[in-house]
Amino acid sequence: MGIFTFWPVGYNTYLAFNNYSIAEGTATWNNFEHFKYIAQEELFHNALKNSLLYLLVVPVIQIAALVVAKLVNNKLPGMTFFRAAYYIPVITAISIAGVVWANVYKYDGMLTWLLQALHLVPQGPDGQIDWLGNPDIALYMVMLFTFWKGIGYYMVLYLAGLQAIPGEVEEAAILDGANAWDRFWKITVPMVKPTILLCTLLSTIAAIRAFQEIIVLTKGQADTYTALYYVFDQAFRNYNFGRGAAAGLVVTFFCLMLSAIQFRFFGEKK
Repeated sequence: MGIFTFWPVGYNTYLAFNNYSIAEGTATWNNFEHFKYIAQEELFHNALKNSLLYLLVVPVIQIAALVVAKLVNNKLPGMTFFRAAYYIPVITAISIAGVVWANVYKYDGMLTWLLQALHLVPQGPDGQIDWLGNPDIALYMVMLFTFWKGIGYYMVLYLAGLQAIPGEVEEAAILDGANAWDRFWKITVPMVKPTILLCTLLSTIAAIRAFQEIIVLTKGQADTYTALYYVFDQAFRNYNFGRGAAAGLVVTFFCLMLSAIQFRFFGEKK
């Protein structure tokens, strides 16, 4: 923890208040200049806006993961296969998955072919859409990739929560005449509330920190430039480590703020 968490966080905070020269290996104190700069920079404002917009994927992936977990929790033939199938994207290297999805999103890729086959878009070149190059839809296409990549991970966590619910509780509800919908909302959801909090926290932090998906699919182009991509751009392309560190602290602040809100909403009421 000291080497891989506390020391990097502490040194990042130190860099955020300094001008660091990688050539000389020296840092010069500059107070809050980096924070003042990014507070006025439109590029960072747009990046932060895209990161906050990325939070739209959180409720969608959580609801879907809980529903899928509920379905695969049934003791039916072949359920082990379905659980594994949903989890395969999680363990697939994001670079490989990114190459596959980049081909899916091509002008003449699978997504265009499917829409043309269903006659939802015109046939031929007129129906070909630049899924990752159109600023109006590119970020949502990356969100869809995140959804596909992450639903299996949260499904497994929800599945563990569901299997911890005593079977007698649901049996008693059935005897009392509760239908499947009532059992889901009045038994399942309340009893997996700690798991919902955990999964929502992890998903929110992952959405705010969206970076890998961006770099493998769009490289920050077409209005998919997120806050963490800004950190990467400043630190490792422009070699402005201080400004990148300051932006990283701002991203961390938003993660902490959203986490506090979720603890307030999902936490135990005293």
